[in-house]
Amino acid sequence: MKRRLSEIHPIFYHTRIWQLRLARKIRDARQGVAFAAERQTESLPFTVKNHQSLLRRRLGSLDMRFQENKVVNLDIAHRTIDGLLIRPGETFSFWRRVGQTTADKGYLEGLQLSRGEIRTGIGGGLCQLANLLLWMAFHSPLRIAERHHHSFDPFPDDRRVLPFGSGASVFYNYIDLRFFNPTETTFQLRLRLTDEHLKGSLLSDAQLPNTYHVFEKNHRFLSQNGRNYRQNEIWRELIDRRTGNRVAEELLVKNFAEVKYDLAPDCLPCEQ
Repeated sequence: MKRRLSEIHPIFYHTRIWQLRLARKIRDARQGVAFAAERQTESLPFTVKNHQSLLRRRLGSLDMRFQENKVVNLDIAHRTIDGLLIRPGETFSFWRRVGQTTADKGYLEGLQLSRGEIRTGIGGGLCQLANLLLWMAFHSPLRIAERHHHSFDPFPDDRRVLPFGSGASVFYNYIDLRFFNPTETTFQLRLRLTDEHLKGSLLSDAQLPNTYHVFEKNHRFLSQNGRNYRQNEIWRELIDRRTGNRVAEELLVKNFAEVKYDLAPDCLPCEQ
């Protein structure tokens, strides 16, 4: 298989990252996107969605030190977003709020999923924050403008509460999580850390006419050419708040990713 220049030598890899980051900045400037930037300490009155995720999980045999470093990184990053207002016509951008993660800002070395492998890097672990934000946005009329999914599934499920593939991959600044507010309602993101959880709330200044139920369909493991894969679909129902009737059902995401851990034999069907 022919290798890309960025895979041959680190200098090519870092040069390519610099090019992609510069291209994103130029594209944003040309497009004139109205990015959400205003924060307020007072919470908006209506709750759209609450969610929380465990701060520490056992990830195979990996050093738990990286889990503790991740907690530090999340503590720094969540403060850049907490209280943010997303007004009508505005776009939320993960990296516009968090900025580049550097040691000077206090970020520590954490786990990152990059180029098909588990690596470490300064600011690693922020995908957990992106996952929480995306899950809350799925339960609202906010429109996902940019979302990237990891190309592989690195760890077996350990106390997973959300469907596989319902998260987001982020890497400064060109692999971003963005959602756009197409409504006349103003939304607000509230975030906080406890000893055990990252907690989030999506709030609004008006009661929404619908509630949302997000669920999984067609989940399966499969084997192709000696490799194992996992796929599913993420759907949601829109439910009329007043009547309780289903208004619509829509497909949000299709996922297909290589599995990097051993599967029990009964998980796999026959070779495809």
